[in-house]
Amino acid sequence: MNLNLKDITFIIVTYKSETIVQNCLDTLPKECKKIVIENSNNIKIKNDLEFKYDNIEVILSENNGMGAGNNIGLKACKTEYAYVLNPDTKFEKNEINNLIKEVNKLSDFTLVTPINDNIKLPNFKMKKKINLEERVLDVDSIDGFSMLFNLKKFNNEDFFDENFFLYLENDDLCLRVKNKKESIYVIKKSKINHIGGISIDNAHENLRNWHWMWSKFYYNKKHYGFVIALYRISWNFISSTTKFIFYTLTFNKEKKLNNLMRIKGIFNSILGKKSWYRVKKN
Repeated sequence: MNLNLKDITFIIVTYKSETIVQNCLDTLPKECKKIVIENSNNIKIKNDLEFKYDNIEVILSENNGMGAGNNIGLKACKTEYAYVLNPDTKFEKNEINNLIKEVNKLSDFTLVTPINDNIKLPNFKMKKKINLEERVLDVDSIDGFSMLFNLKKFNNEDFFDENFFLYLENDDLCLRVKNKKESIYVIKKSKINHIGGISIDNAHENLRNWHWMWSKFYYNKKHYGFVIALYRISWNFISSTTKFIFYTLTFNKEKKLNNLMRIKGIFNSILGKKSWYRVKKN
């Protein structure tokens, strides 16, 4: 392959995370193009970022989820490769160059990523046993916080499924890639730092619980059928219902509501309703 920095556009979806995304942008090569999709429609964030950074375009959008935001950036990309990043990721010095060097040793790829620098939190899944001596891992899926796209492999309508709002949109994409017998790699000689695990308030915890259950059923129904999806979600329903009753009886309002939101997410997905739930704005 013949991949250069000028061939890559970085795509980052944000939602009122100006400080976090600046920490990410500060680690990216200045000569690379960047597209930030700001899902809060905040014109001030757009103006601030475009004033501070070169080669950047900030697109304002409604908050329709990470997948939908990434699709906006991917379709606006003019380079041959697009690198989708979460705003809470960072590269240490030379890690992007290490990535490019190793990718250029490949004959081809569809998706690729550096390995997560926290070995306790692998950013990939693979069925076969990992050989730690391998330079490159041929994997089944990679986490959505870091994905380098070879855009020649995709049609404009074949990126992320926008029915997902949170969770499993990257698993869905990777499964579709693998079903087409195409390649997903993890480069072990390049590392990426993903902060993740940021504490959230109760309202956003409810959002996560609702969408995790909605996405799990939808993902399984899409790929394996309604009956399999129902079977795979049944334990979640039983567990959440049992916990909801327990926390009701013990007057734990917070955990009661968490499990109620999981139940609601399951039912909305089973009934074929869209992933409509959002946190109400103040």
